[in-house]
Amino acid sequence: MTGQTAELKIEGMTCASCVKTIEKVVSGLEGVHDIRVNLSFENARVEYDPARLPMERIKEKIEEIGYRVVDEEKEDRGQHILELRNNLTFAAIVSALTAIFVYSPLSGLFDPIVSTLILFIAATSVLAYSGSSIFRGAWHSLRVKDLNMDVMYAMGIGAAYLTSILALSGLLPLDWAIFPTAIYLVAFLLLGRYMEALAKGRTSEAIRKLIGLQAKDAAVIRDGKEVKVPIEELEMGDTIIVRPGEKVPVDGIVKEGGSHVDESMLTGEPIPALKKEGDEVIGGTINKEGVLKFEVTRTGKDTMLSGIIRMVEEAQASTLPIQRLADKAVKYFIPAVLLISITSFLVWFVLGYPYIAFISMVAVMVIACPCALGLATPTAISVGTGIGAENGILIRDGSALERAQAITTVVFDKTGTLTKGEPEVTDVILSPAGQKGEEGAEGINEEEKLIGLAAAVEKGSEHPLGQAIVKKAEESGSQMPEAENFRAITGMGFEAVVGGQRVLVGNRALMSEEGLSFSEFEAELQRLEEAGKTAVIVAVNNGVAGIIGIADTLKPESRETVRALKSRGIGVAMLTGDNERTARAIAEEAGIERVIAGVLPGQKALEVKRLQSTGEVVAFVGDGINDAPALAQADIGIALGSGTDVALESGEIVLVRSNLTDVVKAIELSQMTMGKIRQNLFWAFGYNTTLIPIAAGILNPFYGGVVFRPEWAGLAMAFSSVSVLTSSLMLKRLNLKRTGLEYNPDKNSTQRR
Repeated sequence: MTGQTAELKIEGMTCASCVKTIEKVVSGLEGVHDIRVNLSFENARVEYDPARLPMERIKEKIEEIGYRVVDEEKEDRGQHILELRNNLTFAAIVSALTAIFVYSPLSGLFDPIVSTLILFIAATSVLAYSGSSIFRGAWHSLRVKDLNMDVMYAMGIGAAYLTSILALSGLLPLDWAIFPTAIYLVAFLLLGRYMEALAKGRTSEAIRKLIGLQAKDAAVIRDGKEVKVPIEELEMGDTIIVRPGEKVPVDGIVKEGGSHVDESMLTGEPIPALKKEGDEVIGGTINKEGVLKFEVTRTGKDTMLSGIIRMVEEAQASTLPIQRLADKAVKYFIPAVLLISITSFLVWFVLGYPYIAFISMVAVMVIACPCALGLATPTAISVGTGIGAENGILIRDGSALERAQAITTVVFDKTGTLTKGEPEVTDVILSPAGQKGEEGAEGINEEEKLIGLAAAVEKGSEHPLGQAIVKKAEESGSQMPEAENFRAITGMGFEAVVGGQRVLVGNRALMSEEGLSFSEFEAELQRLEEAGKTAVIVAVNNGVAGIIGIADTLKPESRETVRALKSRGIGVAMLTGDNERTARAIAEEAGIERVIAGVLPGQKALEVKRLQSTGEVVAFVGDGINDAPALAQADIGIALGSGTDVALESGEIVLVRSNLTDVVKAIELSQMTMGKIRQNLFWAFGYNTTLIPIAAGILNPFYGGVVFRPEWAGLAMAFSSVSVLTSSLMLKRLNLKRTGLEYNPDKNSTQRR
């Protein structure tokens, strides 16, 4: 199956039934593979075959059934809200004047027929101007043999209006002229839609914020001159200049200059990151102080910001399994409401209460609201994923939010996930002679000198252990003399002449091969090895001068993250290809008891599957290519943002900061979002199951024939959807820092707050 995916902005959807109508009509077109409509975002994601079906035909079909496909969301949303506001303003003014006329002595100044004629004129003007969109929507829905809430509202308003005309004509008692009811219904329905439109705009605020981060142009060097060009014209390899206070236009690598860059809008990290030559800069971030000159590495849709926007949009457009319950309810909702409405009318009419029968029928049609059911899940998802994006937690699939709340075990990859992923010098141990301050064949009297000699030899090596020693020498300011006669000894180490001295850097085997004794270091060697560290022995001339311990050290936040997960009743395990001894040492330091070591890359997914077979709901956290199968196999794959593209594509949740504390925050975000969805669905179902029977008159026998007026029903309906949207928006008050975890990279520690 070949095809492409397009996203359409659709104006005019008012309820979950509208969603079903569009999906039903468009999916029936030959060439459409799939369509998903999102009510809260007023958009549709269509998978189709352009060779068989042009996009224009899809747009035409949507517009044929009464909706409008728009191109510029911002402008059209503003236009749509303006139209709603104008319609609402007119209906509200007429409603207020009607209420004054009806409930004040003014109406008594006129003959009842004249008063009713005045109300007829008011109602007709409101229905013709403000209510026209409702009747148009109903007509388009009936044309495609479908029912939506516009049909229900049109029936309710129309029934009140036509009955009033019959009463004005003398065919019914004049008391049946309820023109004010028709006026109030239009006003309350439009009030609900207006408030809903405003709230919908706020649910997608995160996307607009991200889009707003994109720069419009860039200062680029062309033909030796600095010129301003639109970012659409930037090319790979271009040299960009960013001055203090300016946005970084696209992704790149710093070639010249240094500055702190505010990346909080993408990572949630409040402390600006220092950028110097060789560091990566991200489009959309803000340069704070110095001038940066960088080379463009990614443009357009390939930039990190574009990828984040795409991830958030896809997550917000996704449908959660929990939504299926609401979808099933919506499918049968309107037919059920019509049945209840007709039944209510017949029951009260047979019992001899024709007026109550009529009022109850209209009230049931108006009070029913599947909109709340349709909005309950997508609005909470959009707000939840938006909060995540603002905190550097990208939810690639909305359904991951539902699964993440049920996690029972988090499995961490070791290298690059729990650990920094690069070896570091952890121990420098001198010979007894060196420790006493003696300098000679078998002694170096300062740690810096030992590191400097070893680094001089290792400068010619590409081995990670050698690079760790060189890095340590640079950080400590150790002198690294030039090495001569460098020789690599396969599987054992290196030899060189440094400052006229023969220096050997290697393992036990190399020292034994050279006939050098290291018995005085045996206890230290065993201690380092038991701790999972690599011991590098340094010999000068004919004696061992000291040993250097090297290890892939634990990330500062790892222990605190493990502790936080355990405190929430979530099990923690570590999965690694390292040997058992090294793995146990790291696990013990991190506070992890469950260790699966010696696992080949291809077996990681099998180990995750084995855990799942015992009933565990598993989240796997990793960053490398060899983690991709395990990320895909896990119930939730959590990829670190610093990881490979393959890992990022496999993970359903991406942690932009690569900070493990965000694992805890992602789980909390999931729990809070799902809690809000359940709350929304509870109130949406509760609203309908409680108020529909009341509107049908179930309480009338107990309260002396008091009826639930249609205008009250309209007001209740208006606020039902708004209440669900408001409930979802309250998620924005969620402070992810209340997990008690916040990593401060400057202090290189994870602190409780």
